[in-house]
Amino acid sequence: MTKINLSGKNALVTGGSQGIGAEICRKLASCGAAVFINFYSNEAKAAMLAKEIATNYGVKVAYGGANVADARQVKEMFTQMDKELGTIDILVNNAGSESIAHVLDLEEEEWDRVVNINLKGPFLCSQQAGKRMGVIGKGVIINISSIHDKVPRKGLIHYCAAKAGLKMFSKCLSLELADKNIRVVSVAPGAIETNMNKTEIEAFGKEKFEKWIPQGRIGNVTDVANTVAFMASDLADYINGADVYIDGAYMNHTIQYDPRIPKLKK
Repeated sequence: MTKINLSGKNALVTGGSQGIGAEICRKLASCGAAVFINFYSNEAKAAMLAKEIATNYGVKVAYGGANVADARQVKEMFTQMDKELGTIDILVNNAGSESIAHVLDLEEEEWDRVVNINLKGPFLCSQQAGKRMGVIGKGVIINISSIHDKVPRKGLIHYCAAKAGLKMFSKCLSLELADKNIRVVSVAPGAIETNMNKTEIEAFGKEKFEKWIPQGRIGNVTDVANTVAFMASDLADYINGADVYIDGAYMNHTIQYDPRIPKLKK
């Protein structure tokens, strides 16, 4: 079996200090990539992860704080990466945020916050990465979306709208940057268990999720990280502008009534 090899590549993962982002950082490093960990507010977590990655995988690693929705901070972050790791080869736009609110109660400021992080952030980071990748003539941009870029959900109108926009942003970006040999893909997870949402899932009922998901289990951060590593590699060299859903067929299971006659057990 061909092993994913990212040796000699430099990757930046936004929102990389925890959850899915942290596991993506670990996976890319395990494949040989140097990793820049972006964090927003928790520098301690980023520092701990950087130490873990350097110890376990022996690759160069750096970290820096930035609000991905702020153009000045994004530019400074990429300049820092240039100095500490070198030119970027892989960008993973993972940073995201959501909140629950009825549309009639949703404040304008909260709409702006969620849309800016989930959609403006990838635009600003992709712009900085694209300029650098264009110089070297190759690169990969991976946007972490959600099944809610296609599946609506109550209370998340701002989040769903932003992710839907990110899906089309990814497709347009793939067209705009193809002549520079830069690939763009969207990776959309479904129900994924992380340390942050584990308590919430258990309170709601993990068995309910697992009953709804045809594959019979909630996803984990490794499921997402493995897909990202593959998409970042030369093994996926002809995959461009695609949407990859990681959900165990969850989003396809809207009709849960099964009219088939049960097979008799032998």
